Amino acid sequence: MNKQLNEKKEQLKISLIKMNKVVIAFSGGVDSAFLLAFSHQILGKNTIAVTIDSPFTPSWELDDAKEFTKSMKINHKIIKIVYKELEYIRKNQLDRCYYCKKLIFKRIKDFAKKNNFKFVLDASNYDDLNDYRPGMKALKELKIISPLIDVGLKKEEVRILSKKMNLTSWDKPSMACLASRFPYNSPITSSGLEKIEKSEEYIRSFGIKQLRVRYFDEIAKIEVFKKDLKLIIKNSQRIAKFMKKLGFKYITIDLEGYRTGSLNEAL
Repeated sequence: MNKQLNEKKEQLKISLIKMNKVVIAFSGGVDSAFLLAFSHQILGKNTIAVTIDSPFTPSWELDDAKEFTKSMKINHKIIKIVYKELEYIRKNQLDRCYYCKKLIFKRIKDFAKKNNFKFVLDASNYDDLNDYRPGMKALKELKIISPLIDVGLKKEEVRILSKKMNLTSWDKPSMACLASRFPYNSPITSSGLEKIEKSEEYIRSFGIKQLRVRYFDEIAKIEVFKKDLKLIIKNSQRIAKFMKKLGFKYITIDLEGYRTGSLNEAL
């Protein structure tokens, strides 16, 4: 581990010690798993994980979060948000992420306050500043702390530190809520969310870890890394048959491959 990365890790440790008691928004992804495990290592029972269970959360992601906290004996709270609470957010306007983050972190802050925890932490990393993320504004307004950004930790560095800690999450694919599969101004429907979740789960069964199924009403667009395109093409008939049973009429492949925030390219 290089000197610069070691310094960032030490800065993160000092920051956590100063806060003493923290609630961490835990999705189960690479970044939040690292922050949670590292904080638990430093603060022990003064670290609590809170996971949001909403219609935008894939069931497998929630299961992963439960398994991770159980394996590490970390106090874990799940907060349920139901479909009707997302009425404005489901309209999927450009500021969707702002209002979604506002709702989620208000709930987490309420939980923290009731349990006498002053600090609520988010696990955004320094690379997240390079993408269109209106949710960041909500975090600032609610005074949510993003310690990985504060110390300058990038995604790849988080993976390196996670691997050094023997976290099973170190090589986990990048995650994003299911709402991110819908183009802006295209309504997010419960049926669409179900189609996407089932489609992605099926495609992962072929050994593909990183993917997105983008939703365009009757059209589904599959994004995978270019190295996985052969696997998709090899199993194209089975995938198409499965997804058409779900209600899609046309199944397409993005020849540019998977990339974070591809739907933001149209902004």
